[in-house]
Amino acid sequence: MIERFLAQTQFSSEEDFKQNLQFKIKENFNFAYDVMDAWAEEAPGKLALLWTSERGEEKRFTFQDIKEQTDQAASYFQSLGIGRGDMVMLILKRHYQWWLSMLALCKIGAVAIPATHMLTKHDIVYRNNRASVKAIVSVNDEYVTSQILAAMDESPTVKVLVAVNSDTEAGKPVAAGFHNWNAEWQQAPRYERPANVNTNEDTMLMYFTSGTSGEPKMVAHDHLYALGHLTTGVYWHNLSADSIHLTVADTGWGKAVWGKLYGQWFAGATVFVYDHEKFTAEKIMRAIEKYHITSFCAPPTIYRFMIQEDFSKYDLSSLRYCTTAGEALEPAVYQKFLELTGISLMEGFGQTETTMTLGTFPWNTPKPGSMGKPNPQYDIRLLKPDGSECEDGEKGEICVRVGDRKPYGLFKYYYRDEEMTKQVWHDGLYHTGDMAWRDEDGYYWFVGRIDDVIKSSGYRIGPFEVESALISHPAVVECAITGVPDEIRGMVVKATVVLHKDWKEKAGEALVKELQAHVKHETAPYKYPRIIEFVDELPKTISGKIRRVEIREKDKK
Repeated sequence: MIERFLAQTQFSSEEDFKQNLQFKIKENFNFAYDVMDAWAEEAPGKLALLWTSERGEEKRFTFQDIKEQTDQAASYFQSLGIGRGDMVMLILKRHYQWWLSMLALCKIGAVAIPATHMLTKHDIVYRNNRASVKAIVSVNDEYVTSQILAAMDESPTVKVLVAVNSDTEAGKPVAAGFHNWNAEWQQAPRYERPANVNTNEDTMLMYFTSGTSGEPKMVAHDHLYALGHLTTGVYWHNLSADSIHLTVADTGWGKAVWGKLYGQWFAGATVFVYDHEKFTAEKIMRAIEKYHITSFCAPPTIYRFMIQEDFSKYDLSSLRYCTTAGEALEPAVYQKFLELTGISLMEGFGQTETTMTLGTFPWNTPKPGSMGKPNPQYDIRLLKPDGSECEDGEKGEICVRVGDRKPYGLFKYYYRDEEMTKQVWHDGLYHTGDMAWRDEDGYYWFVGRIDDVIKSSGYRIGPFEVESALISHPAVVECAITGVPDEIRGMVVKATVVLHKDWKEKAGEALVKELQAHVKHETAPYKYPRIIEFVDELPKTISGKIRRVEIREKDKK
């Protein structure tokens, strides 16, 4: 398959990858037709999607099944008046209908907007009106449907609501005002492909960012975004046609298309899904054991939970390759997982606005805690505030040089927000807003968001550096590092800390001093938090990212 889209498909070294990664671009590329339907012709009986649930359900979809059922779903959407350019929000948790819907919308040129099931009425109204959403396809969950219905009076563009039941509750009545997917979708007429589905520049997918520093922005991706993920699945995840891959991610977040859709199916791998409500390491590890998962990707937090389990109770011998992204990896977690499994965790970095921009590829030796090296489909620059290039060891902003052609995988713009687009995309560069430094071997190390970097007594201190030091103390469950104005130093470092339940009674001056001493021991002494506040929980976005901006605003009052 990938030979259709790459001039060279096998790479033996970093230099080979850098010099010879070259895409072949098809006019009017459409992932659903040009990859998925092509697989249905090439290997119709090959297992494409292995979907399971904590409810005991199990469904196996071959590439031929995927083609037939996405055709059916496309026809169903057309029968509801959905067509090219229409905005469709998908709130489907991990129901397999999410995969059918994503591909079906691609087939008719409509725009998919995946969203989390945790949205409130306010969130839904905001998204409906900002994006002019025409249809919402959601799980038939009382909380989700009630929030959607509550939003309708303030959502004039929404014309169609569709509710989806799990197979175990297929006959359950849907909420009033919703079409019943389970009862209706197979009744749609035979699908006929539209004459003009899309151009490469058309919007295929939109994500609302999680809004750590303000209202969520709409990140618009064109059809070549899917192609940009070829490197994610084939080279970073290191997948092939005999791989069974599991990425732990909710379908409402960008990580789902990183790990559960585009790149994996370019490789011809089987995408494994475990549909569950609440994560536990035990459930995931049992699924890996039962279904002989060969490839696994999850944020470092998941690995932290896993290594606390008794590995002697599980047979994880099927695992061959493991990756991690979403936050920097603590070296201690890397080492422990390596000891328990013999597998080195390969890290990656990217944003909702990009595909994987930096990563540890199979030919790279992992450096635990680093972001890896640049993916050669992006021209990565590390820049100082004055625009000059950073030397090794200097902190700067990760930027992508755009030049004459937008890299495959980079977003188009923030939809309906020209001002915000100009703020991050100017002078031929996309400014990620993320700070890092590069070592002498070319590996990048995360420092923090530019907005979060603390300038104290002439030092630039990244929150992550201090957070990593603090969280290695057994008392600390999680923490957030922010800067507090100071007359002498400009700013001082503050730590907002959630304590482990066994340490909560010890909260006080003695523990403050102990944590300060611990940070001084673990990292450069000037980085230690001069202020420590103990809290029960940290303010977070819906996606679970810490809202440091909220802590800073509170400290100003």
